[in-house]
Amino acid sequence: MNDSLISLLFLLATLGLFYGNQAVYKRHPRVWLTPAILTSVLLIALVEATSSSYPLYFQDTRWLVWLLGPATVAFALPIYNNRRIVRRYWMALLAGSVASIVVSVGVTLLAARALGLDQAITRSLLSRSVSTPFALEATAHLGGTAQLTGLFVVITGLFGIVLGEMILTLMPLRTRLAKGAPLGSAAHGFGMSIARGLGPEEGAVASLTMIFSGVLMVLAAPVIAWAVA
Repeated sequence: MNDSLISLLFLLATLGLFYGNQAVYKRHPRVWLTPAILTSVLLIALVEATSSSYPLYFQDTRWLVWLLGPATVAFALPIYNNRRIVRRYWMALLAGSVASIVVSVGVTLLAARALGLDQAITRSLLSRSVSTPFALEATAHLGGTAQLTGLFVVITGLFGIVLGEMILTLMPLRTRLAKGAPLGSAAHGFGMSIARGLGPEEGAVASLTMIFSGVLMVLAAPVIAWAVA
């Protein structure tokens, strides 16, 4: 199969599988049928079946990655609709986003040292907890690899979908703010999709913390790169 045909196959398969899985999930709302999970599994199988590589898939679907930027900006709409919450709790949300970045980077560095990971993988992991447009910009300053960072972002988001709601159920969180904020700051867009399922206010808070965390990560990336050099 030539490269042009593979490129078209990957692009059409990504779009077709996602929207198909979305329709299935609406009829059968199960965690393992979540579009992000099932689509990822099927695409991994497709990449393996065509004897391709993730960097090749990433290159062939780069236009979809580019669209994540405008999509992230579109999250401003639910934030605007719930601006009352933003005005009242902006300091708490900002502090939570800062704490999320500190914990994420700290845990990543400790785990990388314990597992003996090399510098390329470690630096690619550092921005895994923010959404892809921010993560790719941050990893350019951190000295990581864009393809690896994109993969780690997806894996982090999948864990957020599988474990996020379960962890929130176990924790004594009573307010919508407390439920939405950790999903957006720790599991970016994937976590935000779970938050939107909990309610519009949870979704708005998750959107805000996701954007806060992404911007903070990009701004902090040069400092983090200097600190871990």
